[in-house]
Amino acid sequence: MWYYDSTYLLVILGLLLGLAAQGAVKSAYSRYMGVQTQRGIPASDAVADMLEMQGNAGVPVECIQGELTDQYDPRANVLRLSRNVYQSSSVAALSIAAHEAGHAMQKYESYPLLALRSMAVPVVNFGSQAAFPIFFLGILASLRPLMMLGIACFALSVLFALITLPVELDASRRGMAMLKESGMMTEEERKGAKKVLTAAAMTYVASALAALLNLARLIMIANGSNRRRR
Repeated sequence: MWYYDSTYLLVILGLLLGLAAQGAVKSAYSRYMGVQTQRGIPASDAVADMLEMQGNAGVPVECIQGELTDQYDPRANVLRLSRNVYQSSSVAALSIAAHEAGHAMQKYESYPLLALRSMAVPVVNFGSQAAFPIFFLGILASLRPLMMLGIACFALSVLFALITLPVELDASRRGMAMLKESGMMTEEERKGAKKVLTAAAMTYVASALAALLNLARLIMIANGSNRRRR
């Protein structure tokens, strides 16, 4: 039972990393949603202007429900901002909008990792859903090939998380560059924007680390099960 008991520490560590990252994001978001930019341009208009300056006009900007639900859909080429961000001219709102504009520029400039991530989504969804049932069926039946198949399926999720990390970091880099080039923010405001985007980036780092920890846990359980059968 040693492998089963001790591996839960990896799960707990992954959860703690995720909670810490989410807490940092919400803290930065709350702080800088209350700091208005001097130019006072709503994020919905700012993001459209920034994209037009980059020659990528015509990307629809939609308002959606929820908090921190902002996203860019590369398949539909639509940028969606949560209601609070859409209508706000705060440092946090423009930072988030600029990040999503960064994704739109990735699509516009055919950034290879964005295309790879988009293509991987169906396979990763299947792998993440099938991984644990297959793995634990292998445990119950004492079939190592099934356990390894489950690990391979989960490894797809890990690979997806590792691909996602540079995609998100690059989108933030592009977003910060557009904020500077467009003059939407002062230098001091951009310092706040960097804090918001850095906190957001940490959620992807935490997600990738949690995925790696869970993969390590499955490997440890499989190895422990194999030793007990000998």
